[in-house]
Amino acid sequence: MICFSGLVGLLLVLTAEARVGDSSQLEFCNETEQCLLFDSICKNSVYEVRHYDSVKWVTTNYTSFAMEFMMVPAFWRLYKYITGENEANQKIPMTAPVVMGLPEKSIFRTGVITMSFLLPAEYQMDPPKPTNEYVYIQETPAMNVYVIDYDSYMSTMSDNKYSQKLLKALNSANAQYTKGFHFAAGYDSPKPKKKRHCEVWYVVEGDPVCDPDLQPSA
Repeated sequence: MICFSGLVGLLLVLTAEARVGDSSQLEFCNETEQCLLFDSICKNSVYEVRHYDSVKWVTTNYTSFAMEFMMVPAFWRLYKYITGENEANQKIPMTAPVVMGLPEKSIFRTGVITMSFLLPAEYQMDPPKPTNEYVYIQETPAMNVYVIDYDSYMSTMSDNKYSQKLLKALNSANAQYTKGFHFAAGYDSPKPKKKRHCEVWYVVEGDPVCDPDLQPSA
């Protein structure tokens, strides 16, 4: 089991400027001009550890049983913001990924789910204020995350499948992570596409851990 504490320490003293930039730097981000960039700390056969700098998003909350019931109304709230429903009446380019914060709960219980659009680099310092009371600007801190990706449409079923696969690997490696919620990230529009790219993120606590001998879960 390998702990990358030295590298983590180095990452933490790097500039805290938001790393939102040219999508050509990521092979799986190809529908928008700008994407959320990251430093890859380590990988194994199941997951990757990434470092993300602090960035700003435009976000909305929605109480629902599952992501399928909130995706469309939440998306349109945010889409209206980037198409001019803001105090500056500015049109803001779409970026990737679209990220949702998902509480871990029983399927029969409602929970507050967040959806966020990443703000482009030119709007990171001073984004226009939303005019919709249910939309707000959010800044996430610099963080390390455990990431697993998959190539199907994002849904409750696929998110559950891959979040459980990631959790099994993290628990096997005795990795520490924030419990109670995780992020789901999608890089593609809803239009049909041969290969999609979606991800599950768990926030790292302490030093990230990668076990090079870890085998993929069934």
